[in-house]
Formats: sequence, C-alpha cells, structure tokens
Amino acid sequence: MLVHTQRLPVRNSSVREDWYAWLPIHKAEVFDSFQDQFNTVYTMFSVSLNEALELRRVGKFAKSCQAVWVIPSLCSRLATSLSALLRSLGEHARHYGTIPNAVPLAPENFQGTKGQRTARMNDLLSRVLFTQRSQFLHKISTLQEMVENLATDFRVAAEDLGCGVSARPAADWQAVDSAHYDLNTCLRETIVLLKSFLVILPDDQLGAFQNTVRFQMHASRRSARMAHPSQRRRMAPIERE
Repeated sequence: MLVHTQRLPVRNSSVREDWYAWLPIHKAEVFDSFQDQFNTVYTMFSVSLNEALELRRVGKFAKSCQAVWVIPSLCSRLATSLSALLRSLGEHARHYGTIPNAVPLAPENFQGTKGQRTARMNDLLSRVLFTQRSQFLHKISTLQEMVENLATDFRVAAEDLGCGVSARPAADWQAVDSAHYDLNTCLRETIVLLKSFLVILPDDQLGAFQNTVRFQMHASRRSARMAHPSQRRRMAPIERE
C-alpha cells in the first residue's frame, strides 16, 4: 500500500534563487494576485504624480498644485495596503515560524536621506542579528516604518503645495518625488519578500496566511477612515492662472 505524504517546500540558498523559483499553481495565483493589485495602485499613484510634475516642468504652476492636491489619497491607499501585507508576513512568521530568505536593505536603492539612513541601519544591524528569524523580522518592521513615514512625508508636502501655503515649494516638490521613489523601492522589496515567503510556505498554511492578509487589509482601511476626520483640514487650492 502506498503512503502519500506532503512534501515540504525546499529552501533555496538565496533570495535570487527564490525569485526565479517555480511556484505551484495555488501559490502562483496568490502571488500574481498580490502583485497585480499593488502594481495597479502604484501605477495610478505614479501616473498622477508624473502628470503634476510635468505641469510644473512646463510652467503651469497653479495647475500642478491642483493636480498634486488629490494624490495623497492614492499614496495612502498604496501605503496602507503595503503596511497590511508586511504586518501579515511578520505575524505569520512569529506564529508559525515560517522564515524565508532575506537580504538587508541597500542604501543606494533609496533617494531620500531618511530612507538611506534607515537602510544603512538595517544593513548594519543585520550583521549583528545572528538568526535568520531576527533578520527577517527586523527587515519587515523597518519596511513598515519606512512606508508609514514616507506616506506621511508625501501627504504633508503635497497638501502644502496643493493649498498654496508651502514655504519652500522647490523642497516640497523634491519631497513628494523622493517619497514616491522610495515607496516604490519599499514595494519592490516587499514583493521579493513575499515571493521568498511563498516558496517555503507549507501548503496547509496558505489559507491561514490569506486570512491574515484579509484581516489586516480590512483593519488598515478602517483605521485610515477613522483617522481621516482628525487629519489637518486645508482649504482647497485656488486657481491662479
């Protein structure tokens, strides 16, 4: 009589091998779904910002400020979803002990000074955190903190520009551009972590992970809605052209 046993996922030796590794169909569908979802939100965010930057480049300053006024909501949508996925990865790792490969953040992949400094600290600490578990969880918490801070930086600068109260418009435009760039880096880092995570995730844990993500996504959106009334109220931009 044949005995059927579940084959545990094979751990690769590097993140690069994980990225090119084959996923079974049920895991591939989950990965593709997350990747498509985040790429759609990021594209909306990026295209809107590029349009505002182009208006500024051609000298239509009032229109560029009007355009940037509506972008923080797109930035927030990306950041809250990204934070929810990162929390889900961290929670699952702590509860089930599913720890994928991970490499430290590279400072050169970030544009903003704060992002570079945070990545440098993550790289430094990874050299003294001896276990793979501690390195993975520290990278998760670092990315989550960066995402939340970048979203705040973007919102503050964009609102100042949008309502015409920016004391340093050039610096604020640089801030929104830099925050956008570094949020994209955080997104790509998270997608790579997700792939490595799914490579070693046992099949019988996939449903639990998806439930955790759904719960965290819902909680993030609810928190964002509850926080909205307490955010700074600004006058809408006034057309000056």
